[in-house]
Amino acid sequence: MTRTTFLILLLTCICTAEITVTVKGPARIPHSPDGPAIVQQGDSKTHTRPYIHPLRSPDGKHVLTQFSPGHHKHQTGLYWGQTRINRRDFFHNYKGDYWKHIQNRLGNNFMEFHSQLLDGKGAPMLGDRQQWNYIPGKDHYILDLKWTGAALQDVTIGKYSYGGLFLRMPWKRGTKASCLNSEGQKNQQGEGKAAKWVDLAMQIEGMTEMAHIVMIDHPENPGYPTLWRIDGQFGIGPALARRGDIRIPKGESLTYRYRLVVYEGNDFRAPLVEQAMKDFGPDQPED
Repeated sequence: MTRTTFLILLLTCICTAEITVTVKGPARIPHSPDGPAIVQQGDSKTHTRPYIHPLRSPDGKHVLTQFSPGHHKHQTGLYWGQTRINRRDFFHNYKGDYWKHIQNRLGNNFMEFHSQLLDGKGAPMLGDRQQWNYIPGKDHYILDLKWTGAALQDVTIGKYSYGGLFLRMPWKRGTKASCLNSEGQKNQQGEGKAAKWVDLAMQIEGMTEMAHIVMIDHPENPGYPTLWRIDGQFGIGPALARRGDIRIPKGESLTYRYRLVVYEGNDFRAPLVEQAMKDFGPDQPED
């Protein structure tokens, strides 16, 4: 290889590499250079647990998540929280006596949150790493999550009917809402059932059609297809430990991947969801 060829290859690698930086404030992905954030990390001073709010519609104009509603004060937009980790409840508890913020990182259409989950004495027992990737589309967008839990102690995620990734859209009594899963089950029919995906549709003030957020389980996730939580107020999420305890020995880690598809429409767009699921198959490049 000539010196000139080497320099050209080196410059190509530098120009195409993903550059990430550590940020002190909340991470955000803008809808446009001068527009609002379409995906933004929440910025509550009392909530140490990382969460995403607001999550906006594909046109960037409407907020699709809800922060701490009266019917579930602990639910914060889009977030990750297990209900029983070494008998500690990280789903309902979000403050600094349970969660320790380490750092946020931000790249081009990419956000990364680092935290530690604390035991009852304040010692870290699980490292929590969330990598979020935003992929814009013509009339929709995709948000991919790679979650990695690194055991700093022997960890048991105890069996429970909900816990893991969870979504709270702005529901209140009288709000038009429905959901459909990959098996054709609607609304509460899908509670506790195995499915490859769940599509949640909800009427949002100011939108002419229903807002949809689809959660897709990755085929290489443990326990695929997962069992799902669908509560009475249309909060949804994969229930990782619903079948039984999950153990992570000290020094080892566990990874889950999920894909969210956000679109607008009065009908469920199964072809869009199925294509997004197909593209989200096992042959994904490593980070």
